[in-house]
This record gives sequence, C-alpha cells and structure tokens, in this order.
Amino acid sequence: MTPEDVLARLATPLSLGKRVGYVAVALAGLTGSALIGVLWATEPGLPPRTKVAFAILMAIGAAWAAFGGWAVTRRAPLFARDRVVAGWLGLGAWLVFTVGALVITTLRHKLEPSLLAVVVLLGVLAAAHLRAARRTRAALLNRKNELAAAENGH
Repeated sequence: MTPEDVLARLATPLSLGKRVGYVAVALAGLTGSALIGVLWATEPGLPPRTKVAFAILMAIGAAWAAFGGWAVTRRAPLFARDRVVAGWLGLGAWLVFTVGALVITTLRHKLEPSLLAVVVLLGVLAAAHLRAARRTRAALLNRKNELAAAENGH
C-alpha cells in the first residue's frame, strides 16, 4: 500500500460495526438511566443515601448515552479518541463507585474483603483500558504523521 492508501484508510469514519456498538452503548445508558428514574419516581419514601445512589447511577448512564451519541455523530476520523473518552468515562465511573462504596462501608463500620477485591479489580481494569486506549491513539497519530511526512516528501 502506498502512503496515500494508508492515509485514506485512516481517514475513514467509524465502521458500521463500531457505529452499531456505540448506538447500543447509548441505548444501554439511556435505558439504565430511564429505568432508575422510573424506579425513583415510583418509590417516594426512599432513604437519602438511596436517592444519592440513584442520582449518581442516572448520571453515569446519561454520560454513557451522551458518549454513544457523540461517537456515532462524528464524521471525521477519531484516531482512537473514542477509546480514550470511553476509558476516562470508565475510570470516572469506577472512582465514583469506589468513593460511594467506601463511604457506605465506613458508615456501617465493616469493610467486606470481597467488596475491596471487586473495587481493586475494577480499578485495575479501568486504568488498563485507559492506558491501552491512550497508547493506541498515540500510535495511530504517530503513524498518520509519518505517512503525511512521507507523502509530502515525494
């Protein structure tokens, strides 16, 4: 392949499969937020900590819905920017979950080892995903720049 061919392939927007996946992410976030909202609306006597948890879960679902909509509507190549944004969303959701879980367990005066293991595992997975996404994006942008330089050099 010539540098022009590779640049043309890099410059294409998301494939159909990725678009369908991002629509599914958007619908899942929207559905989760809506179901939690309906549950919240039909249960007026919920304790304050449950209301806070519901609000946070609705915000996380809305963030994933917005991300899916953003990714699907991009017409320009993303060069793995979508993966980096998803990585940051995942890490942010993990952080909110971790803080909430630690506050609840601290108030109850017992930290379950299984909860701690789940929190650590999720954190490691979120950080690893973000790191891989950032490396992929950097590699794609470096390759794009190399090809552009080679094309201009001819």
